[in-house]
Amino acid sequence: MSTFSGTMWLWLAVTAALGGIVLCKFKKSPGQVGRKVVCLVGLWGGAYLLSPSLSWGLIFFVLFCFLLCTYLPGQEFLPVDQKAVLITGGDSGFGHALSKYLDKLGFTVFVGVLNEKGPGAEELRRTCSKRVSVLQMDITDPQQIKDAHSKVVEKVQNRGLWAVVNNAGIIGLPADGELIPMTNYKQCMAVNFFGAVEVTKAFLPLLRRSKGRLVNISSMAGGVPMEKMAAYSASKAALTMFSAIMRQELSKWGVKVSVIQPGGFKTNIAGTSEMWNKLERDILDNLTPDVQEDYGQDYILKHRDYLKFISMCRNTDMSPVLLDIRHAVSAKRPFAFYSPGPMAYPMLCFVSFSPTSIFDYFNKKLCSFSGGMPKALTKQA
Repeated sequence: MSTFSGTMWLWLAVTAALGGIVLCKFKKSPGQVGRKVVCLVGLWGGAYLLSPSLSWGLIFFVLFCFLLCTYLPGQEFLPVDQKAVLITGGDSGFGHALSKYLDKLGFTVFVGVLNEKGPGAEELRRTCSKRVSVLQMDITDPQQIKDAHSKVVEKVQNRGLWAVVNNAGIIGLPADGELIPMTNYKQCMAVNFFGAVEVTKAFLPLLRRSKGRLVNISSMAGGVPMEKMAAYSASKAALTMFSAIMRQELSKWGVKVSVIQPGGFKTNIAGTSEMWNKLERDILDNLTPDVQEDYGQDYILKHRDYLKFISMCRNTDMSPVLLDIRHAVSAKRPFAFYSPGPMAYPMLCFVSFSPTSIFDYFNKKLCSFSGGMPKALTKQA
């Protein structure tokens, strides 16, 4: 027993040492990289503790070393070497921050913006190097996509385009699915899904030529059902599945596809008060009298408070997202899925593996918003 205990403690010490080395090596890398390697360390340590003999422990150790040696080299970054990247939705949020970040790393950056004369576009021109080109690119306008494609081809010439980052997105006004107007469903799909698909199709010949990267910014909400997000979540779920299928189809061309599913980060995707006013009017104008009577105007107008609620729960530090996108763009072997944000990865695992009733119960507790009850249900109570 004492021999076993001594051996066990030795293996635990080796596991801790390996874990420490891994954490030191990856402390400046994307969280998902470190997380996956730490999981390997933990699995090796756990496998030994469950193994019946020292010989099995040695076998697990050799297997772990093989996996680690196979895994680590693929996480090295390729040289920038004037690689060109196209980013959509660069007016603000992730796209804006990513444009500055990749510029500092030495990439040639093409930034598609909704308004080339807006404050976001002007700031990029003012603060970034000459490697950054700001392009007018409403991704719901096929002609603007064609014009942007022509400008990119003209500038990169024989160097080619290394990566496309489909980032542009909208969220609309969160509301019960029955209340959301069809125009809002269609708008979310037009920007979050169809726009990304059209950009992808336009620039794929360039990516195939360079054997580059396609990176689609989805959302945790595309994999985790969240109340009041029917339009947004459905469009992001479509983008996530599109990315997974394109990953398989483009592998024969040497193009690697990744999807980023961030948790709650504070960006300008929620829009302005003027936009909320318009969306509220759209909801009220499109409801039938009986539905409006059942829900009540007070309940409907409280949905604006939900945007304020989720804004308070969001992280202002975008660096986890930027690091994961950089890894997807630059690593020798990027991951298929990234989930930056403290709650994103646990929630995606939770919804995948837990019984529906358990998930629904805890999701209501975690995402509790005191928006009241519809008028008809209040009367019944």
